[in-house]
Amino acid sequence: MASKRAPVILAKGAEEMETVIPVDIMRRAGIKVTIAGLAGKDPVQCSHDVVICPDASLEDAEKQGLYDVVFLPGGNLGAQYLSESAAMKEILKEQEKRKGLIAAICTGPTALLAHEIGFGSKVTTHPLAKDKMMNGSHYSYSESLVEQDSLILTSRSLGINFEFALAIVKTLKWPGPVPHAWNPFTLGH
Repeated sequence: MASKRAPVILAKGAEEMETVIPVDIMRRAGIKVTIAGLAGKDPVQCSHDVVICPDASLEDAEKQGLYDVVFLPGGNLGAQYLSESAAMKEILKEQEKRKGLIAAICTGPTALLAHEIGFGSKVTTHPLAKDKMMNGSHYSYSESLVEQDSLILTSRSLGINFEFALAIVKTLKWPGPVPHAWNPFTLGH
């Protein structure tokens, strides 16, 4: 099986745990992850003052070809920057058009709304983003911790990071049960 690929789009103010934990889990599963800086390749200050160095700028990451999943971390400010980015809109529209997986956690799904992605899907978000997501009839809301509706995968918050990242891995690599031998996190999966 060819190696799966994922850009994690990193914007200033992103929630660092929602960035680093999924990156780590996806890489452990053999997914080639590129941390792509929305504003370039310079280090990015996250929501709680952790600084993350992107692997590439978003522009350079786009040149690497198609991805199996596009991942959007949350964090209020980070999600706002993702929502306002024309480049992000283009990437999400292309991913949706070619029926590629899109994953977003916490407030990250608000960027899907801003860019009109996945309309008609069932989604979940951080509870504080629920009203924004439900403004209009674009989505149906789920109280689930992780929600997958076709190729839109969403999660509520950083407390669910491990389960969410494993849901991405399961969707990309193991359409059936996750092999018991690959469970480095005693999470019951």
